[in-house]
Amino acid sequence: MASPQNKGTILVTGGGGYVGGQIIREALESGFNVRVTARTASSADRTVARFPAYASSLSTAVIPDIMNPASYAAAFADGAITHIAHAASPFVLAPQDNVRDLLDPAVKGATAILEAARLYGGGRVARVVATSSFAAVVDLAQGKRPGYTYSEKDWNPVTWEEAVAGDGVVAYCASKALAERAMWDWMAAHGADASFGLATVCPPWVFGPYAHELRATAAGLSESLQLLNGIIDAAAVPAFDFGGYADAREVAAAHVRALEAPAAAGKRFLVGQDFRYQAAVDYAREALPQLRGRLPEGNRGEWEDAYHIDGSLATRVLGLRYGSLRDTIRDTYAQLLKAREIEAKA
Repeated sequence: MASPQNKGTILVTGGGGYVGGQIIREALESGFNVRVTARTASSADRTVARFPAYASSLSTAVIPDIMNPASYAAAFADGAITHIAHAASPFVLAPQDNVRDLLDPAVKGATAILEAARLYGGGRVARVVATSSFAAVVDLAQGKRPGYTYSEKDWNPVTWEEAVAGDGVVAYCASKALAERAMWDWMAAHGADASFGLATVCPPWVFGPYAHELRATAAGLSESLQLLNGIIDAAAVPAFDFGGYADAREVAAAHVRALEAPAAAGKRFLVGQDFRYQAAVDYAREALPQLRGRLPEGNRGEWEDAYHIDGSLATRVLGLRYGSLRDTIRDTYAQLLKAREIEAKA
């Protein structure tokens, strides 16, 4: 289906990923052209091929090093870029080297896209929206923190030194917090000379379907969907880790709306709702009969006491409407089951 109008061109980094793909879909359906970045031409072409109905609205740019602003020069050369959605950042929970695999790519990549927009955007870039995370919000040391409500005012207090020495979860959460802080610091130092404002989107676990057909689950799933996929045929419901979730379609809508809404500039948005694995399993067993004998029963109806997530700012400023966990879990598992069927026939 063709887009209703042309609102400009969004440069989307990380478009080959789970959230990035949904951002591309949302942007195209909202009337934007999209320029997809990737490290190689073949990777960019694979992403574009997922949206055949919008071929005329898509273009590509090869960015060999997202940590180097000069790598983006060609992407801006024709003067078409009016907005940027920066979704490229490593999501690795078991890094071999915290600095190499997580911290440097996240932090340097975050400021490189801002510097590139300033250097090569020709004053035409109106807004940059970056994918941050609830990991940049939550204080892991506080645990479940019953009775507390997390919102945009909260920051993960982890330091660089703690991130370098910590385990994979600590390092990942730190990479998101340090990268987002670096972007706001950059804006404080250079924003007066830039044509654009910045907004960030901070979702917890992201569930929901991919924007394209999923044909395999054995490799390549996002970390969050690996978690849900791993519950199939598992012995027990997973223990509490992060008490929040967002649907990938909601996260994408938040990005695109934050690119357009004048009031979004200068704001971070905690996009999400409360989440417990037991509730997800209960809903999946209820919605999909074929899973009833394959998902652990756990303690049906139990809702573990923990912190609350306040995602209402996105509703007030962006007009974002949240769906239900029931629908998100149903749609996620439906796609995972279909992909497993495809795998089995391959």
